[in-house]
Amino acid sequence: MVVRLLPEILQNQIAAGEVVERPASVVKELTENALDAGASTVEIVIGGAGLDLIRIADDGSGMTREDLALAVLRHATSKLPGNDLMDVRTLGFRGEALPSIGAVARLTLTSRHASEPHAWAITVEGGRVGEPRPAALTRGTRVEVRDLFYATPARLKFQKSARSEVAAIGEIVERLALARPDVRFTLQTGDKGERVFAGRTGDGAGAARLAEVLGANAGTDLLPVNAEKDGVRLEALIGRPQASSGTVRDQHLLVNGRAVKDRQLMGALRAAFGDTLARDRHPVGLLSLTLPPQELDVNVHPAKTEVRFRDPGLIRSLIVGGVRQALADAGVSAVSGSSAAVLDALRPHTGGSTGFSTATPVSFNSGFAEARQAAFEAFAPAARPAPAPVADDDDHPLGAARAQIHATYIIAETPDALVVVDQHAAHERIVYERLKRGLEARGIARQILLIPEVVHLKPSDAEALCARSAELESFGLVIEPFGPGAIVVRESPAMLGDTDLKQLVQDLADEVGDWDRTRGLEERLWAVASRMACHGSVRAGRKLKPEEMNALLREMETTPDASTCNHGRPTYVVLGKGEIEKLFGRR
Repeated sequence: MVVRLLPEILQNQIAAGEVVERPASVVKELTENALDAGASTVEIVIGGAGLDLIRIADDGSGMTREDLALAVLRHATSKLPGNDLMDVRTLGFRGEALPSIGAVARLTLTSRHASEPHAWAITVEGGRVGEPRPAALTRGTRVEVRDLFYATPARLKFQKSARSEVAAIGEIVERLALARPDVRFTLQTGDKGERVFAGRTGDGAGAARLAEVLGANAGTDLLPVNAEKDGVRLEALIGRPQASSGTVRDQHLLVNGRAVKDRQLMGALRAAFGDTLARDRHPVGLLSLTLPPQELDVNVHPAKTEVRFRDPGLIRSLIVGGVRQALADAGVSAVSGSSAAVLDALRPHTGGSTGFSTATPVSFNSGFAEARQAAFEAFAPAARPAPAPVADDDDHPLGAARAQIHATYIIAETPDALVVVDQHAAHERIVYERLKRGLEARGIARQILLIPEVVHLKPSDAEALCARSAELESFGLVIEPFGPGAIVVRESPAMLGDTDLKQLVQDLADEVGDWDRTRGLEERLWAVASRMACHGSVRAGRKLKPEEMNALLREMETTPDASTCNHGRPTYVVLGKGEIEKLFGRR
């Protein structure tokens, strides 16, 4: 086999394949160049979803004639003062993106430096570089890319629809705009007009920019996070659990001002929310890390969208600790985003329909609750008797219970609001937090079963569950193998009372089968606690006495993260008096 050196044009096209994947990657590279040049305004114009035209103009420092000629050559850069690739303090290398783009498109680069009497322009078409020539430009740099991939037509077959490409460009611009709220960005895509991100400085600039990206409603329900450890600083604006998203698209991550999509950071952020989010939900907001350049490697990915930290454990602990502290400081909070949805559902509709089809069963006196449903009393604080439902007992954060509907939801009243509580979700959180406190303090108290419970499972499930017997025992559930495909329960957590142990064990077996080796012991233990809490909670469909309902409300007010259950579902919503008055036309 003969070894040969590839032609320079082919070398450039191969390099371009690493940097220029689609129009959005071109926009990213060129916009980062503008920001590195000190631009305060960046204008982006897109034609034909970026395949026909990409034009990016900035008011940055510009380049001289000599710099312009070097900028379109490979391995030429103004962004690495020394020779240490670990000391990267900019967003990219101008001398890498431009020749790569010029290898697959028609590139025209026009720039004017303050020391020059006029601007200069240079063209690169399919890797062929022209000579610099005089041009007209007031200040800064303008880059025009036409006929993307004309020199490599096979790449065109792998481009997505025009709508997808434009959406990808918009996402790139959003991320860059979040990184630099002080810079004014404009984006013209032809089909949706012009999108403008106004430049702002001072306090609140980051929050205002994030509100522009996430939307005004999401932008008003953000928690600030500030933490620092061993020279690493974390600043973030994170949505409350109720503002979570079904995807990670609204999760924006910055490392030293660089927008990244890094799995380890996403995992740390998700771990910080823990059991306040459902498994299929993701946090939203902006997370920014600042640390010495030598503590991370930004060159592990061609497009620099991923980074590698020298001490990933430090980064994870900082994120998890900082975000958890912010959530804890927020305390018990209502589901702010849900009240509008509730009001919309209640609001009478036009066309002769009131929006209600059946009468709603309401229980104003729950004294007829069955004696066998008295398990709730076991969870009420022993040192504090349940308060009686007196008429003026509403001076509490969650008010006083007034009714129960559908044997599932508690209606409570405060001086200025109406509170609707999901009794099962609320009590599930209470039991879960007690299990956690008990485990951390002294272990879970166990009760020996007079008649051990035999549970039959699939042989593989029984084997997997017995392999975790030590972890289960730490939560008060003592099991042993009992022949092929069966286990016997000897002891159970005392605080669960008379629960359905067979169903609990079957549910735990299902969960244990899904655990993988990457899941930490603590996370697995809390998964067990979550499942036990679900089985130990007052169920939906159970009628409660007034004193039971009030005891539940008082317990919620002193329980961490009480606004969601341990599966991430809301436990209650609040309808303000003013909102109700608007509903009935009183305002």
